[in-house]
Amino acid sequence: MENRRSYTVGREQQCDLPVIWEPQLSRQHFSLKVERETVTLSVSEGAQNPVFHQGEQIQPGTHVAPEKFVVGKTAFYLNKISPTSNSPDAPFQELTFSNQELQKVEFADADRRLEALARLPEVINESASKEESASKLISVILAGIRHSEAAAVVSLDSNRQMDIHAWERRNETEGVFKPSARLLRDAIDGKRSVLHVWENSNEVGQQYTMAAEFDWAFCVPIQVSEREPWGIYVAGQLDTPFLEGGHLRQNIQSDVRFAQLVGEVISSSQRMNRMEGQLSVLRRFLSPPILRALEDTGHNHELNIDLLKPRECDVTVLFCDLRGFSHRAEESADDLTGLLDRVNGALEVMSSEILDHGGVTGDFLGDAVLGFWGWPFSSEDAPLKACRAALSIRHEFTRIQQEDGHPLQDFQVGIGIAHGRAVAGQIGTSGRMAVTVFGPVVNLASRLEGMTKKLRVPIVMDEATTQIARERLSEGEGRVRKLARVLPYGLENILNVSELVPPAGEDSELSDDQIRVYENGVEQFMNGDWEEAYRLLHSMPSSDQAQDFLLAIITQNNRRAPANWRGVIELPNK
Repeated sequence: MENRRSYTVGREQQCDLPVIWEPQLSRQHFSLKVERETVTLSVSEGAQNPVFHQGEQIQPGTHVAPEKFVVGKTAFYLNKISPTSNSPDAPFQELTFSNQELQKVEFADADRRLEALARLPEVINESASKEESASKLISVILAGIRHSEAAAVVSLDSNRQMDIHAWERRNETEGVFKPSARLLRDAIDGKRSVLHVWENSNEVGQQYTMAAEFDWAFCVPIQVSEREPWGIYVAGQLDTPFLEGGHLRQNIQSDVRFAQLVGEVISSSQRMNRMEGQLSVLRRFLSPPILRALEDTGHNHELNIDLLKPRECDVTVLFCDLRGFSHRAEESADDLTGLLDRVNGALEVMSSEILDHGGVTGDFLGDAVLGFWGWPFSSEDAPLKACRAALSIRHEFTRIQQEDGHPLQDFQVGIGIAHGRAVAGQIGTSGRMAVTVFGPVVNLASRLEGMTKKLRVPIVMDEATTQIARERLSEGEGRVRKLARVLPYGLENILNVSELVPPAGEDSELSDDQIRVYENGVEQFMNGDWEEAYRLLHSMPSSDQAQDFLLAIITQNNRRAPANWRGVIELPNK
């Protein structure tokens, strides 16, 4: 416990020290306040059952500094535990047990041990805190090792000092149990089970044995965390029937093996829980193939998180934004929760298509989603996958618009796609992380998405993506239509921008011939022949809104290019 801090104790899991197994405890039964080396107890006014100290009830509102008190059937001890042993530091005999050696051991007292092991699910699944889990684990150990006198769950902190998470003695009146720090370090450092025997009972008088308390102890390391190695510590006396007859090694191996088996189950469950926790976070960002790679390249049930480290790479970035959000927000001022649910539904459509096409979802920016390809594994198909994802997003929202009564029916999307160099990777920790991408290509994708409003098309691509799509995207997947040469506001580089168009007959009324005519019109526009450009562009179907942008410029100038025309449209704002 920390100095100058109060701790609430009760059956409620929100308590600082929850004790959920004692039915006589109220939700918040009492509090413990630490002042230097003194701990005072104060019973809550709402406590339903009494707290007894030395046979007398502690009244609510009073402050007592007890060493022991009782609620129901649970006895509480307040002791300062130092990491020094009740037994001499230097063992009379030391035995170590390799995993291979213990694997061959046959279990004695099998029925008792199986009954104890049956309680492990309670330790793993029903423990609200590390302390509660350690306490229940000790109960399993004492139940499975009948000749043990005491047990503890201990660990080494970053300073190699011993922390005692929980301990228990069969005889509560014997006092505090103090494990050997040396034995713990021997087990943790050697990554093996270690037995220390301090004296042989035939050679040492009763007085020494009583003072030393325990003549033997073993520690089994548990790989719960790389940063905080744990150990199961078990101790006893030589004058018990367990060690009679001089068969020390043969008899104790069975108990060490049992403790090791318990530790292996706990370690495995902890690793699986950590991995599942990591996966639950990563599923928001990474596609299933990437998640499988993290699992397949990891070891000991751990994910290969090193794959997620930030690095510079070629990526294709897709930026997708909702259309009509601001207008809907004004209309839904009285039902903002409902609007949020609809926006979340739209974001789910976007992110699902990104993940389904092997991409990574980065930031969620209000009503927009950022996705990218090319990390953590480089891919020549990254631009193609981004194009397929964009077309799938467009198709899904088109389908929704045709479905009467759908909550997303009045939403549309704008999508920008750009390809280039960036830094991508994980920021944060394994339990609380974000995966994102940094670089000019991200800003470019965002600017291209913004151009979809001006150019009156759903998907706009940069020149790098356009070139790859023209060469490698089949007509059955999608087509490309050149739109214009533009100089975005605030940028110095001129961009050749194009539209990604669905296949003929699928979400698009444009035939391949009409696309060729349109691109010819764009060429004439850039070359300054605006009369011919007008004729070609005006021949497009009225449902095609892309022509409106260029035709507006042409008609405003009486179908004549300015004298200083260089084929570039300077956009006045973002």
